[in-house]
Amino acid sequence: MGYTGGPMTEAMYYVLLALLEPSHGYRLMQAVGEVSGGRVKMGPGTLYGVLSRLEEDGLIRRLPDRVTRRKTYELTPDGREALFTEYHRLEEMIRDMKRMKEAIRHDGENS
Repeated sequence: MGYTGGPMTEAMYYVLLALLEPSHGYRLMQAVGEVSGGRVKMGPGTLYGVLSRLEEDGLIRRLPDRVTRRKTYELTPDGREALFTEYHRLEEMIRDMKRMKEAIRHDGENS
């Protein structure tokens, strides 16, 4: 299938962000909480659903681990590109909001 671009869900974004370093499921749940400043808490059901979708879309891959048998994941080059594309999209949205907020403030002062 493959990732078609466009806005990501919050869960997808934070999992990709947490996967800037390869990690396994339990550690990923912790890392999502850390990178979001504790704002996002992800349970196993949500996490493994997101991991499955990201893997299908070619944004992450599972690394072989015969020693611990943990499923460790890492970003693919496409996953890294998608993460930074989404980051820039979010930055643009914030800039737009700041411009609108400034325009509204100036309109209020001129009334």
